[in-house]
Amino acid sequence: MPRVSAKRQITLPIEQCREVGIGPGDEYRSYVADGRITIVRKTAGAARGFLRHVAGDPAVGDEESLQDALNESTP
Repeated sequence: MPRVSAKRQITLPIEQCREVGIGPGDEYRSYVADGRITIVRKTAGAARGFLRHVAGDPAVGDEESLQDALNESTP
């Protein structure tokens, strides 16, 4: 069974890497949710066109948009 090293390094089982297409040198993202860590291989262009249906409002500046997002995230 793989263990976390003193440097917090983890060796992923080769069978799992092959199954999801992770290879040496690949970039990845990791997320924590519900007490679990999820590792996802980054794919170039994966988000391309993701927001194409969203129409921006040119009247709203970057700073105002940022402040609005920050205000929504605080309880």
